[in-house]
Amino acid sequence: MAPITPTQALAELQAGNRRFVAGVPRHPNQDAGHRAAVADGQHPFAVIVGCSDSRLAAEIIFDRGLGDLFVVRTAGHTAGPEVLGSVEYAVTVLGTPLVVVLGHDSCGAVQAARDTARTGTQPPGHLYSVVAAVGPSLRRAAQQGVHDIDGIVDIHIAQTVEVLLGNSPVIAAEVAAGRCAVVGMSYRLAAGEVRQVAPAEEPTAQASAVAVPGPAVPTGVDPAPAAVPG
Repeated sequence: MAPITPTQALAELQAGNRRFVAGVPRHPNQDAGHRAAVADGQHPFAVIVGCSDSRLAAEIIFDRGLGDLFVVRTAGHTAGPEVLGSVEYAVTVLGTPLVVVLGHDSCGAVQAARDTARTGTQPPGHLYSVVAAVGPSLRRAAQQGVHDIDGIVDIHIAQTVEVLLGNSPVIAAEVAAGRCAVVGMSYRLAAGEVRQVAPAEEPTAQASAVAVPGPAVPTGVDPAPAAVPG
């Protein structure tokens, strides 16, 4: 597969989601021939850092197949060292041009964190690490006067985008060089639609290492979608 730009990768995901919502998926790259073709190597065109929610299956939501997406999932799409390392592997070793933080409405991890903040009751075991990771997003939402759960989810998605860029000089450098972009998206469980809630990074040498408001897709690249096999 020929290399594609961050903008083109984003367009491919959006097109696949439109097919899924319309009920006309193509199920590309899911046949036996393609399975054999990718057995010796992978060249995914997007990284999905998603919530572990069982209803958030990236290949189904975006109508893609084997070898298309490099998927990393944790409850509440929390981004600890293992997640950062996994994303760094995809963008540097595999050359993946797009990273998507994928959250969803009515997120249980965000709700649990809010409940913990309200009651002061610490959840058992390692669940606390998930709740603690959502904490900064809750504080940010409170500062902005956002109190509804889905509004907090959008803020948490944007916060995770900033965590990826702020805590990984490797990812930030790939964005600054124009080889990669990072966006945040939110999935609507009932409708099946994915909407962008955090902007793509500017793929220029002067790009900041922290997410800032900008265009809906990266600038300075060819906006025409490339042909992705399948």
